[in-house]
Amino acid sequence: MANIISRWKEGLSRTSRSAFGQIASLLGASEITKDTWENLESLLVQADMGIETVTSVLDNLKRIARTDGLVRAEQLFSALKQELRARIEAPPVLEIAHKPSIILVVGVNGSGKTTTIAKLASRFQSEGRKVLLGAADTFRAAAMDQLQVWGDRLGVEVIAGAPESDPGAVAFNAVQAGIARGVDIVMIDTAGRLHTRFNLMEELKKVNRVVGKALPGAPHETWIVLDATIGQNALQQARSFKDAVHVTGVILSKLDSSARGGMVFAIQRELALPILFAGLGEKPEDLQPFDPDAFVDGILSRVQE
Repeated sequence: MANIISRWKEGLSRTSRSAFGQIASLLGASEITKDTWENLESLLVQADMGIETVTSVLDNLKRIARTDGLVRAEQLFSALKQELRARIEAPPVLEIAHKPSIILVVGVNGSGKTTTIAKLASRFQSEGRKVLLGAADTFRAAAMDQLQVWGDRLGVEVIAGAPESDPGAVAFNAVQAGIARGVDIVMIDTAGRLHTRFNLMEELKKVNRVVGKALPGAPHETWIVLDATIGQNALQQARSFKDAVHVTGVILSKLDSSARGGMVFAIQRELALPILFAGLGEKPEDLQPFDPDAFVDGILSRVQE
């Protein structure tokens, strides 16, 4: 447990050095004034929490300050920590109830989607599950090659097609291969070309339908990979994908490289989707199940020092 907490604090060190870290000096031994609230608001906005979330947090903190008679800024820290934690839901227990369980992975190019799929495959393997990958991002040869390299490294079969071939056909073949091989999980990488957003979303809908034809009830999960370094822009991406396919969970990549940890709260408020995993480094084991307590402790760790 101590190792996990340490990994989260280390992974979130950049976030805790940015806007959240500045809260340390703000919530010092001074009295609570109008400036305290204005400065706290500014820091939370800088942390990319989103205006609506920041307003709600501050309204609740002001109510607590009045009710509990808080007069010193340092007293706000505990209340802030509790308020932030209350806004993040713990992810559901991940159940692999079908064999094979089909997981569609979506997200824009550059989000870390393909690497995240490889890290997930490694995690599932370590749990004793047999995995197969489908390279349905056929319009980006580099994505297909990258997935194949990871497949070779992990000893995981990758079902692919020719460059620019029909993504739906690749997805269909991957599901059929998963059934024939008796694997536990089939993960399908999909295209993410936002500059042709309409075509992309129609393509995703088609892949979704084709997977359902290959195995009724599939896909059982659709996970979106969001780049934590781009903050609020990731929300716009997520809305587009959520409108096109039934997204069931979020994976935050590059959280260790981000100073914008506040987007976690915006995701919870605006998308109402569980955050399942977070990328805290380059190694496969650095893709960690999302832990709300460790996250809040991590971003506020400098406040506690």
